[in-house]
Amino acid sequence: MLSLPTSYDQVAILAIVIGFFALLAWGRFRYDLLAFATLIITVVLGLVPATEAFMGFGHPATITVALVLILSRALAESGAIDPLTRAISPLTGHTSTHVAGLAGSGALLSGFMNNVGALGLLMPVALQSALKAKRPGSLLLMPLSFGCILGGLVTLIGTPPNIIVASIRADVLGESFQMFDYTPVGGAVALVGLVFLAVVGWRLVPARQNGSAEQLFDLGDYVTEVQVVEGSKAVDGTITELTELTKDVDAEVVGLLRQGRRLPRLQRREVLQIGDLLLIEAAASEIEKFVKATGFKLAEDRGKAEELLRSGEGEILEAAVPPDCPVVGRSLGQLRLSARHNLVAIGLARQGKPYHGRLRDLRLQAGDILLLHGERDHLAEGLKTLGLLPLAERGLSYGLRDGAWWIVGCFAAAIAIASTGVLPAAVTFGGAIAVLVFGGLLPLRQVYAAIDWPVIVLLGALIPVGSALQTTGATDTIVDGIQWMTQGWPAAAVLTLILVVTMTVSDVLNNAATAVIMAPISLILADRMAVNPDAFLMAVAVGASCAFLTPIGHQNNALILGPGGYRFGDYWRLGLPLEILVVGVAVPMILLVWPL
Repeated sequence: MLSLPTSYDQVAILAIVIGFFALLAWGRFRYDLLAFATLIITVVLGLVPATEAFMGFGHPATITVALVLILSRALAESGAIDPLTRAISPLTGHTSTHVAGLAGSGALLSGFMNNVGALGLLMPVALQSALKAKRPGSLLLMPLSFGCILGGLVTLIGTPPNIIVASIRADVLGESFQMFDYTPVGGAVALVGLVFLAVVGWRLVPARQNGSAEQLFDLGDYVTEVQVVEGSKAVDGTITELTELTKDVDAEVVGLLRQGRRLPRLQRREVLQIGDLLLIEAAASEIEKFVKATGFKLAEDRGKAEELLRSGEGEILEAAVPPDCPVVGRSLGQLRLSARHNLVAIGLARQGKPYHGRLRDLRLQAGDILLLHGERDHLAEGLKTLGLLPLAERGLSYGLRDGAWWIVGCFAAAIAIASTGVLPAAVTFGGAIAVLVFGGLLPLRQVYAAIDWPVIVLLGALIPVGSALQTTGATDTIVDGIQWMTQGWPAAAVLTLILVVTMTVSDVLNNAATAVIMAPISLILADRMAVNPDAFLMAVAVGASCAFLTPIGHQNNALILGPGGYRFGDYWRLGLPLEILVVGVAVPMILLVWPL
């Protein structure tokens, strides 16, 4: 018989969690803000004791995720994985081998580092190799993203859901999953998935010619040369005064040439002289307003904007806005790129199409591509500070190079110790970070910058809420509903249902949040059915990570949306058959490795 919530506490916690998931699916508010608000509401209503409100921030799962993110950043910036990216070049002759090289490399990296970081490292390689092979970048980016997600299934540290599931197992059963307990099932799923992506999968992806970032922008549409002439209102005035004069015009000075030579640095206090040539970033509709406001004239020999911007120390670079980036939701005007970072946003593309409106007031979204201009020595630091990912390799240095193999050695030692179970993963990874910091191989500022704080806030806030679901009996009520619906089903069919439901929820919601809620449900359900709980936990781990149907289901999917020129509906074309394949491989493997 189907049981309904029997107390105020159960009704309240279920209503709060359903409201949280509904708002999360809506996408209007950031998930970390929603999770924290949910925690505070449960404390105010007495569902979570005030003394336990912030226990989630010290939970082993939260700490381990943070430490893995730090080590992933150190490994990425060490340059130790560069040989792997260079090994892809010989494989670009055919699309299948090209996809296999990229997706396989992404899966390998994602097994031991954050999969968003792995994608960020390989995305420039994918786009540049696509250009050289004269192949649409869209054919490569989605298989690469999915390959990185699949690779995270293989180890404990490959993806946050694995860490969460292992920690919940430790809380309930007294022992966590170890480093490679996920490998038999996750490895089989990843291997079959990668073969599918390389042989069949890429053929299901739309081949959009604008999938390469370099094809998105025609600088002639964004940058125009104007000349300072006698009688101009801004003659003998500074660039700062020129900016004030043209404050009602959406235009920005990005370069200055004097006597045929570009000034190496654009100083806002530079005094303009007759004959100076200014490079102006503005839409075509704004150029006429700018000329009218200043008295300048359009240069006679135009069309050399890109050449002029790249002259001297100048550089142009395309960069993607990743999910959870500090700039998401902020306008370019608020970021004050020129004043704070010595960078200028020349153009922007969204979902594969250039944006020609007023850039200054446009709020950035995950997946946007920015066309940035700046001096070479400012670009790398500016991208780091802003949290942007470069889409092309232009010889910029991104940090650690000396001592790279010491970093790899420390990371490998931590994994080896953690895999023995002698010490918890959080302790071994924390020790590795301490060694790197005291050894001068990992700057302390990079330690804090590497942490994906929204994910940490999400976990820290939801773990007490998940506990409240259990203490109020709401989890038992949910399990009652599942058992009522599956009366007479064999245990293997119920296991498959848990996997499919988890995967479906993760397609529209955050995968870590899905794991926090579904893991306790699966444990109670397994206990009621008197079957092996590890099998159900493995189903949750696989399902929570395999989000392939939408660009919002996983951070990787959102990150490739703009560079790949994809549309929302493109994902299911490859994602649906891949998810069906995952279920077809994962269920038999779980039953084989973790018998019911």
